Amino acid sequence: MAKTITISLPVKDLDASKAFYTELGFKFNPQCGDDSAALMEWSETISVMLLTHEKWSGFTTRPIPPSTSSEVALNISCESRDEVDAMNRIAMHMGGIADINPVQDHGFMYGRDFADPDGHIWGAVWMDMSAIPSPQ
Repeated sequence: MAKTITISLPVKDLDASKAFYTELGFKFNPQCGDDSAALMEWSETISVMLLTHEKWSGFTTRPIPPSTSSEVALNISCESRDEVDAMNRIAMHMGGIADINPVQDHGFMYGRDFADPDGHIWGAVWMDMSAIPSPQ
């Protein structure tokens, strides 16, 4: 069995968050969730579980940080530089913040970070594996 990861994120508006992640290319899995949770699949092994603040509080007593705070950045691979740029445009169009950090362009690797409407940071990254410099 393949190892998988599911990232759980607290969200203020479940429907808006589902729309945001759908526009980025995630697929909604209607078999997992209800009015307080939605499973969004990036690949066969990577998913995001969106949880309303009420649902989130059932899992932990730790406070939800403000949207201006960051504890973790989540990075996802893209097929091209154009896809990285498109994800940033979509994020901004759907209520997120584009280019929350400086654009990273190293030739063989290109990345842009955006925040979703709840302030969770995502990095869209493209890498040309054949062009990665070898260690010396």
